[in-house]
Amino acid sequence: MSKLYKENKDYNQADLDKIRKELKNRAPLETFKFKSLAPGDQWIDISTPEFTAICPFSDFPDFGSVSIRYVPDKVCLELKSFKLYINAFRDVKIFHEAVTEVIFADFLKAVKPKKAHITVDMNVRGNVKTVCEKCYKC
Repeated sequence: MSKLYKENKDYNQADLDKIRKELKNRAPLETFKFKSLAPGDQWIDISTPEFTAICPFSDFPDFGSVSIRYVPDKVCLELKSFKLYINAFRDVKIFHEAVTEVIFADFLKAVKPKKAHITVDMNVRGNVKTVCEKCYKC
């Protein structure tokens, strides 16, 4: 039986460490100092509804949103750097699950929050919807 589709010749995404290094060079995540003045956790929600990357299978663009919710410790994420970082994915061949891992790993390394949660909500494509979530100390 023949396949109903043709796989792209370079179906594999690049090594995730290589992707992280390239993103850090293109658009590093920046932070600024934060000091809590009252008891309790302050949760910060950041979202971007226009995430784009390239599907390693089809070479077509994938669209979705990325939301990060976190409790800062000593620093907060600077939003312009986050925007530039997210935009740097536009020509990266990467699977949805790997998007979640890369963004969350880079965020945790830069911000070192007390708690954090990420949701990557990809738009429907080919009648399939993907939502990936990951938590850190929550």
